[in-house]
Amino acid sequence: MKTAAQAMKSKQFIKNELDARIPKRESDALWEKAERRLDEIMKEHAKIPKGEHTHTDTYIFPSAAIYLTLKEALDKKTAYAVIEDAAIKKTTDAGKKIAGMMKLPGMKSLFIWIWGPLTKKMFGSDSGFKNVFYPRKKGEYRMDIVECPYNRYFTVLGCPELTKIFCENDNRTYGNLPGLEFKRSGTLGTGADRCDFYVRKL
Repeated sequence: MKTAAQAMKSKQFIKNELDARIPKRESDALWEKAERRLDEIMKEHAKIPKGEHTHTDTYIFPSAAIYLTLKEALDKKTAYAVIEDAAIKKTTDAGKKIAGMMKLPGMKSLFIWIWGPLTKKMFGSDSGFKNVFYPRKKGEYRMDIVECPYNRYFTVLGCPELTKIFCENDNRTYGNLPGLEFKRSGTLGTGADRCDFYVRKL
């Protein structure tokens, strides 16, 4: 399990976005307040299943603590934009790096194959998700998420709107990979009854 300080350190990309919008002295003070809030959140949820901590301590709780702190000091629109714009920059960059890897021989097929073991380990029941896994077909991978800890914990913490940002992260990361098609018709964070995930080799 991460400490609040460790988790906040990994969110420097969000701090950079905040620094670009308000004076640094004010930004630093809000960041310290967000870290204290995160520490409280993590203590309140210390007994959740071990597998869920991978997502809560690294992504969900820090984002919620920062957003809720900023929303109190600034306004909801600005607080949301800080989180969203930071995520857009980070995941768009990640998508470009993965796109570069897809140019290597055999990487497209490997990318498709790895989603099977990866999703069952990182996005399976031990991590707080409930899934529908479909039979594997050559050159494609399909899965639905029908329960998601992001949607659950963001709702518990009073900021369900943040779920949408993490839904969109997938589109930015995987939506423009050469030789691959990533399709999604809806997500839990946008009101659908599931997050469908479909990727295939073109």
